[in-house]
Amino acid sequence: MYTIEQLRRYAYFSREMEENSLEVVLDALTGVVSRPYILNFVRSLIAEGVPFTFGMLDLDNFKFINDTYGHQAGDEVLVHVAHDLADYLDGYGLVGRFGGDEFILVDLRDRTYAEKKAFLSGIYADSTVLRKNIRLEHCNPFITGTIGCATFPDDAADYDGMFSLIDKTLYRGKTKGRNCHIIYVEEKHRDIEIRQIARHGVYTAMHSLVRQFELVPGLHNKLRSVMPLLMEEIQVSDLYYVGRDGIMRAVRNVDVREPAEDIGQIMNDDLYFSNSLEDIEKKSPVFHRTLKKYDMETTVIVRISMDMERDGYLICAEPRSRRIWQEDECAILYFLAKLLAARIRIDGEDLC
Repeated sequence: MYTIEQLRRYAYFSREMEENSLEVVLDALTGVVSRPYILNFVRSLIAEGVPFTFGMLDLDNFKFINDTYGHQAGDEVLVHVAHDLADYLDGYGLVGRFGGDEFILVDLRDRTYAEKKAFLSGIYADSTVLRKNIRLEHCNPFITGTIGCATFPDDAADYDGMFSLIDKTLYRGKTKGRNCHIIYVEEKHRDIEIRQIARHGVYTAMHSLVRQFELVPGLHNKLRSVMPLLMEEIQVSDLYYVGRDGIMRAVRNVDVREPAEDIGQIMNDDLYFSNSLEDIEKKSPVFHRTLKKYDMETTVIVRISMDMERDGYLICAEPRSRRIWQEDECAILYFLAKLLAARIRIDGEDLC
């Protein structure tokens, strides 16, 4: 996809193209620069003292796309994303495929924090590269990604140091809910260790959830007590629930009391999640109107039940964020729903 003329703008590739064919330099699937050559390009910039911003993009939930739509669809998504990224950076940077669903971004233009923020935000804005549906022959998966970046020589003076920083910022973005970009800032990120972040996983969140859940009496108080933890782990602004009376309420915003008596019609299993309201509109029009009233577009619903008896539903819904819900986030909500169902059995209390 990259042409010889595009690559020859850069001294490193001008030299490489004297000895290697374009097919050798480019990734066979996506047409952007292959891993060895994009990394050697980065090393050459550092050796020559050329300032640049180094980023890593990891597509969110790419395994889900492969498992749901097939590997051919996954390959087509990679090609679309690669081409969109190359178009976005054309004239001041290059894109390389690091491997799998990861891409390297080399930006030779933007170095200040404000410039980097504008550059990265543009990738997500107006369906430029991410946060959009890619229309394929048999499906149109919604694509998001997480990006970590750092700048040479401002943040690190060598290749290993630069790679360590983008690895750290990328991992930080994943723990913040993905579908975001993290710019390395020394004051905020220098003491972060990936091993420390990794230890703070789903088990730790569930353990903290149980401890917090047991500190206060009453279902409503319990939900309020775990909200700070949920806001940190799942990155939501509020949590909603529907009891046996069919009314949707919010944990934080006590003014929310909206009809949702047909929510069960969307539930074929204990868990439902979607980035579109189309299916909800068809099967649960009352609940759909409530979501539309609050401009909510992306939804995950977990049934509160035990021994096949339903007590209600937990709902995470975010206004127009079009995020993709992660498996660990759904696991935490499912666990909370089971805690609630158990307390309902023990205390005889309802969510209404």
